Amino acid sequence: MTESITCEFDHKNSPPKKTTRSTEELDDGFSGLPSSEDEDGLSGLTSYGDKGGILEDGFADKGKKKRRICETGRLRDPLVVLGSDIMLVILSCLDARSVALCLLVSCEWRAVASSDRIWSSKCEELWQGKAHLPRIVKVNGLSKLAAYSLSVKDGKRKRITKEELCDHVWEFHFTQAAPEYWRMLDPYWNGTGPPLRRYFLPDGSQTAEPDDRIWGGHECCYSVVTSLLADGKIRQHYVRINRWPPMYVTRKEDWSWEISNNLCTYRSIPDADKKDGTGPLSLLY
Repeated sequence: MTESITCEFDHKNSPPKKTTRSTEELDDGFSGLPSSEDEDGLSGLTSYGDKGGILEDGFADKGKKKRRICETGRLRDPLVVLGSDIMLVILSCLDARSVALCLLVSCEWRAVASSDRIWSSKCEELWQGKAHLPRIVKVNGLSKLAAYSLSVKDGKRKRITKEELCDHVWEFHFTQAAPEYWRMLDPYWNGTGPPLRRYFLPDGSQTAEPDDRIWGGHECCYSVVTSLLADGKIRQHYVRINRWPPMYVTRKEDWSWEISNNLCTYRSIPDADKKDGTGPLSLLY
């Protein structure tokens, strides 16, 4: 025989109501909760607590509601639903900025979105056609995500270093404003051969090829000059070669360098095929 329980409610002096439920219905403590089809649980239904008490409007047990929402959100997380392997494939199809935003979602998402499997291809895309890359990205053990970030940051830099002057081979030619005699000796103008080349050495000197008619074997030295404003911004930045006019620095879209004045121009030669160079091929293999 089933025992009955009677509960009385007094709502603003209204006549008391009596509700009778069997103990079989109350044993699980959830017979008054919304069904699994009602995800919100906020439709004004009455909920029964763990102790069998009655909680009005379904809002009192906030801890239980938060846990339920959290669990529901987790079940809808693509990483949980699809798994890390499929998410790697999906993220590999996104652009670098979108993948970078995925790093901020959660620790689990960051572990997947920072994978070298994703950023190796992003680095290849970024480095494609670039003349020079920062040597720091060749450090052993550096993640591809870090290599990508450092490359983007370095590509925006406008200030050349002495080490970079020495690291690259430079094509040289006179400008239209140079004296005609000099221009007639320059293959760039007379079409008699490949462009002239210049080399900056760590000891502060500069050299050229032995058969360079313009060079003539004279001594040459250089220095990198940078002046800063009080807030740290660059006021002037140029390369001085002997007593020639200052040669101002320009960074090209392919991350190559150009230093020039009104008389001559130096352009760094892409060194992808140079042994231990800074070109993209030297970093991919």
